[in-house]
Amino acid sequence: MSAASSHPIGVFDSGIGGLSVLQALQSALPHEHFVYLADNAHAPYGEKTDLFVRQRTHAIADHLMAQHQIKALVVACNTATAAAIHELRTRHPLLPLVGVEPALKPAVALSQTGHIGVIATRGTVASDKFARLLDSVQGQAKFTVQACNGLALAIEQSTLPGSAEEAKEAEGRIAALLAQYTSAMGAFGPGPGQMDTLVLGCTHYVFVEKPLRALLGPDVQLVSTGEAVARQTRRLLEAAGLLRHGPAPASAAQRMSLFTTGDLHGLQAASQRWLGLPHAACHKAPTQV
Repeated sequence: MSAASSHPIGVFDSGIGGLSVLQALQSALPHEHFVYLADNAHAPYGEKTDLFVRQRTHAIADHLMAQHQIKALVVACNTATAAAIHELRTRHPLLPLVGVEPALKPAVALSQTGHIGVIATRGTVASDKFARLLDSVQGQAKFTVQACNGLALAIEQSTLPGSAEEAKEAEGRIAALLAQYTSAMGAFGPGPGQMDTLVLGCTHYVFVEKPLRALLGPDVQLVSTGEAVARQTRRLLEAAGLLRHGPAPASAAQRMSLFTTGDLHGLQAASQRWLGLPHAACHKAPTQV
């Protein structure tokens, strides 16, 4: 086992959506340490330019390598993966890199009707990488793709501290956006021609599975990417001899450090809600990131 195997795995997203990937990573890699950075100050990436997203991605990767000596990097954001993963691989050829992409191929294997829905950010849907991915499965199923402007931001805002009335308003905004976008896509269900599978093409969307299921019914399968990303991360670490061994830390809080460029209370609330982490696991990122 090399000395580098004890270094942490870096994970980042434009905000709290990547916590869904972090959940899968900690389950698949119980011995590892993780450093998560949420770029909340600049979220959501899906409504920013490609140039801006690339610049933020490089700045965060450089920071995680310099300040935390990460041994691998998981880009837990579909938009950042689409815009910048190819440049990251060129700039850091020795760093194991894992990106995320909408799970179109797994959805093809699951669908019985052959009609699959995809929801994602505008940045992901408009990217060349998504176009190539969609082209790779053409003829295997019918895909209805919907860009969901404002949904990732609404999910981000729903984690911010506030009154019970404000929380209810945030839930209402999310429900209204989900209803707007899914109704624009067409009919969901197990019947002929209906969409029986929905790909969640943004890591944020995993956190609204409950209201989505209420809208679409029990017969529609929701497909996300966290488990596939965790498996790929493990494969790359094994191939590089970088898997950490020895006893696993007693608690998730002992093996996770979370940082945000934005509102600390929002990250604390989200990580406590979805990962069961204490507030002390979350920190403000340095201002230069």
